[in-house]
Amino acid sequence: MLKANFITADEAALRIPDEATLCTIGMTLVSASESILKAIETRFETTGHPADITLVHSCGQSDRKDGIQHLAHEGLVKRIIGSHWGLQPRWMEMIADSQVEAYCLPQGQIAQLYRSMACGLPGKMSKVGLGTFIDPRIEGGKMNERTKPLPDLVDIIQYEGEEYMFYRQIPLNVVLIRGTVCDEMGNLTTTEEAMKLEVLPAVLAAKRYGGRVIAQVRQVVQTGTINPKDVTVPGVFIDDIVVCENPMEDHRQTSSWYFDPSYCGQIRVPQGNIPPAPFNERKFIARRGAQELYRGAVINLGTGIPNDMVGKVCNEEGVSDDIMITVESGIYGGVQAGGIDFGIGQNLCAMIGHHEQMDYYNGAGVDITYMGLGELGEDGSVNSTKMGSRCTGAGGFIDITQNAKKIVFLGTFTASGAKYEFKDGKLTILQEGKIRKMVKKVAQLSFNGPMARKKKQEVLVVTERAVFELCEEGVRLTEIAPGIDLQTQVLDRMDFRPLISENLKEMDVSLFIADGPFGLTLKEK
Repeated sequence: MLKANFITADEAALRIPDEATLCTIGMTLVSASESILKAIETRFETTGHPADITLVHSCGQSDRKDGIQHLAHEGLVKRIIGSHWGLQPRWMEMIADSQVEAYCLPQGQIAQLYRSMACGLPGKMSKVGLGTFIDPRIEGGKMNERTKPLPDLVDIIQYEGEEYMFYRQIPLNVVLIRGTVCDEMGNLTTTEEAMKLEVLPAVLAAKRYGGRVIAQVRQVVQTGTINPKDVTVPGVFIDDIVVCENPMEDHRQTSSWYFDPSYCGQIRVPQGNIPPAPFNERKFIARRGAQELYRGAVINLGTGIPNDMVGKVCNEEGVSDDIMITVESGIYGGVQAGGIDFGIGQNLCAMIGHHEQMDYYNGAGVDITYMGLGELGEDGSVNSTKMGSRCTGAGGFIDITQNAKKIVFLGTFTASGAKYEFKDGKLTILQEGKIRKMVKKVAQLSFNGPMARKKKQEVLVVTERAVFELCEEGVRLTEIAPGIDLQTQVLDRMDFRPLISENLKEMDVSLFIADGPFGLTLKEK
């Protein structure tokens, strides 16, 4: 009978040679191969090896301290190719200081590239990224000065008279994956993981290039005891398996807890047990954004206010069963955890693979996506990927916004230090933020306003004091909050003058209700 090759985490670290291309699978800290990542870090700190590797990852994979933060050492990684570093402060510092070559590619394109490579293609073509900082005619996804002189990872191609991005193959030498249990043959399950992710496509991509697959599991069971339908990766594709010695610390279901069966679909918790979000400017903004919902809408929630607040508002208002909430990780329905546990949820009705979810977002396009707001430009373009030297990256932002039928950007009007009071149906600005977010030209082109206007994409920008819409002529102000002075607290704090609607109105006073539901009524499609 075939037998799996069981090794220690330290032995796994020895199997990663200098200058290797290492691919890690996970999202936030979900499914992070923590034992192996720690062992790689320890080996490097002790011996200086492995050195000059290329690190490839589709999603952000950290909770600000663990995950691929363990690999954030100058000399260990020469080049990083990823999508998001918002929860990875050391990586953001290294990228900003040009201590590493850094390419940012859209999250969904990386996840799907694994599948394209697995089936023998030289890359994948897509319209995702055109007209954004990923486009090689703009920045090519190069995130610092060190990377600018280097070759592009993406090309522009023509097919039947239309432009496409072509994401080139990235041959993988080693892939790290994680599962819940495996049997003695190495057949691996992910039954208690909080996401399905893109595990098998990455594994098969490595096999295509003769690469090594190393898996971390929590437990080994006898061969024949796993339902074949529960096997995520057949054991024949796994070269080495590390059984985690300290699961409580290094095999957590997610950052905030070791294991909760409600996040992998084994149980459901009473809806009333899910606490409402506290009332503040973030909840206020989420409430106004939720007023755009209609019955039967399939929606996506991005990081920040969308994922942290919109789902909780819908649950509190009792409308969750009348819409379908999705997240890029592949989850459907339920209530999302958010924050450092982004991408997971309780009381889900479905869970599909990460790369499969991106098929939907890239193809049909979600009905409404809620996304965070960094900067809004005069032409309707948005930057949510690079603030000053801080490179958070795109994540799934570009994949989702370029094809969504409607986009609702949610964010405060200014940044850094703003304080508010919501009282008696009015908004009072106690202290203005130090940073303006309404600018002449955005610092990085995450969302192309002119392209969206040309294809008549419906776009709304919701802040605590003003609501804007994207129209054929540009950015138009449509609503202001009660208590806000239009000239001094909106127009004077913008670097451009928006169009002003002839029917400029005040935001609904019910949004100010601090305790309990505010009375959300869904629109009809």
